[in-house]
Amino acid sequence: MFNYKYLSKEHLEGFDNYKYMAKDTSPLSVYVMHPFWNKVVELVPRWVAPNVLTFVGFLLTVLDFVLLSYYDYDYTAASASVRNITIADQPLNGRPEVIPQRLWYLLAAFLFLAYTLDGIDGKQARRTQTSGPLGELFDHGLDSYSVFFIPACLYSIFGRFDFSIPPIRIYYVMWNLLLNFYLSHWEKYNTGVLFLPWGYDFSMWASTLLFVWTGVHGTGYYKRYLIGQYTLANGFEWLIYGTGILTNLPVALYNTYKSYTLRTGKMRSFGEALRPLWSILAVFVVTSVWVHKSTRLPDYDLRAVFLLIGTIFSNVACRLIVSQMSSQRCEAVNWLVWPLSIAAALSLAAPRFELPAFYALTCLSVAAHLHYGACVVRQMCDHFRISCFHIKQRSD
Repeated sequence: MFNYKYLSKEHLEGFDNYKYMAKDTSPLSVYVMHPFWNKVVELVPRWVAPNVLTFVGFLLTVLDFVLLSYYDYDYTAASASVRNITIADQPLNGRPEVIPQRLWYLLAAFLFLAYTLDGIDGKQARRTQTSGPLGELFDHGLDSYSVFFIPACLYSIFGRFDFSIPPIRIYYVMWNLLLNFYLSHWEKYNTGVLFLPWGYDFSMWASTLLFVWTGVHGTGYYKRYLIGQYTLANGFEWLIYGTGILTNLPVALYNTYKSYTLRTGKMRSFGEALRPLWSILAVFVVTSVWVHKSTRLPDYDLRAVFLLIGTIFSNVACRLIVSQMSSQRCEAVNWLVWPLSIAAALSLAAPRFELPAFYALTCLSVAAHLHYGACVVRQMCDHFRISCFHIKQRSD
């Protein structure tokens, strides 16, 4: 079942010659988190494989999403309008809470632990002398899937109705985060260096503290205006766009331009440098047309929309990561673009088939992506003669 070979001989040979290069200049990361992680990793037994830490951290992020899906699947728990509460007659901090306030503390703990495990997995690999391409691919591949889980959880704080932003706007907030993650790996595809964005560490701290604050004050705290008619949810929206458009994008373009002027990068032609962008832009265009023209999406099942987009995005991103690590040419169009386009066209042409097509596509995408990930990990384990979740001893 998981013996399909997605990686070519050239991919594997490229991994044999791969050298990890990254630059982390974030003050929060360099002066606070790395010293903290250096202490934490000493608490981990040396027999624990680094990929175990990576995978547990990923599962904790998924668990946050699952827990909130149970209590607030449709993002209405934080909205007063669906509980027949009049804001003027109900104190902001005294409104009944559908989501147990103690749950927010658990969500914060899980998220911070996931962040910590993601920070120490590489240190554990160096500590146990098990560093290699599989660990980086496994880490960044799961990171590409985690990108959508966190904002999908944060939206439950604001809800989808009063004092918030509608689903179509959180859809674009989600895409802003996805594209910024992809931009970092497109940057590495062309420069050979992973420039770790400052926004990652700050966003993980901000998300954790936001969960804690919600545990203390409840979701009712956010039902207020920030400036004039603009709410706290609007401020959250502006912050996400600001960090992406005003910081990450200019820095990535500058680093790529600099690698060409100094001739330190891959020196690909203009067309080849842009090649990895076509798949992700195609997914963005098709899904955006679909949700705008649809009579049901994304309002009907926003969490499933997030899952579909996050899964296809992760598959596209993982293939880019494989290409840049193995120094191979990135594919121009991911095959999942075709069933996505067919499902979107069918839904718009025959609206009665929209939901069956949407859910069928979601199931297909999740199954295909999990199969891809499992097969690639197995193939790399066979190639390097290692185990993904076990550190081989000399006796092995």
